[in-house]
Amino acid sequence: MTSDPPTPRSPRPRAVPDATSEDVGFDDLLQVLGEQLGQANASADPRDRRKLKNVTFEYEPDHRAVHDMAGDAGYSLASNWFTQLLAQLAVANSITKSQLCVFLYVAGGQERGTGIAAYTQQEITDGLNKLAVKKGGKRITRSTVNRAVRALVGYKWVEQAGNGLIQLNVKLWFHGNSTAQHTVLDQIAAQHDRDPEAFPNAIGPDVHQEELDLEFTQQGYHNRGKRTG
Repeated sequence: MTSDPPTPRSPRPRAVPDATSEDVGFDDLLQVLGEQLGQANASADPRDRRKLKNVTFEYEPDHRAVHDMAGDAGYSLASNWFTQLLAQLAVANSITKSQLCVFLYVAGGQERGTGIAAYTQQEITDGLNKLAVKKGGKRITRSTVNRAVRALVGYKWVEQAGNGLIQLNVKLWFHGNSTAQHTVLDQIAAQHDRDPEAFPNAIGPDVHQEELDLEFTQQGYHNRGKRTG
């Protein structure tokens, strides 16, 4: 005696997606993905699982890593053009040693994100003489520092920002990110009625390029005056 064949199951009715819906076909795609993922995880036998061999991993460097800079006073961003100009001016004797030293000391002491160095002229004097005091060497005087600061103001490298406060020209030297620099530049421009010739623009000293184009030889340098040919 044989049994009757099983009655075939009638297919389940499928929902017809709304033609106006933005998700037309999206549900079907999810269903297919779900079935494939289910089949992939169906086997619990570890012998059916494939192992990856000879796989190496490469990692991108951490872009949040900080700069590795000497000392414990942080670091600043300087204009490459201005850094080279400082060297040219020093070689051409177009700025004095005291002006260069005062500017570098002030630039290295600015507060992050402000371009402000909180120094009185006496503090600048004492700071510059720190090593000279230890070695018993020649020292800079406060009156020399005063003259240097006035010259740097004339060059538009710095500006007096109040009692014991010096504003660096943040186009030349700035300790902070670009957002902070643009904020400081906008504040300075507003204080000077956005005059294109005022601080921090029209950077000096006003020297002719030929005065900076010195010729060097192995014995030293010559032609310290203007070049005529």
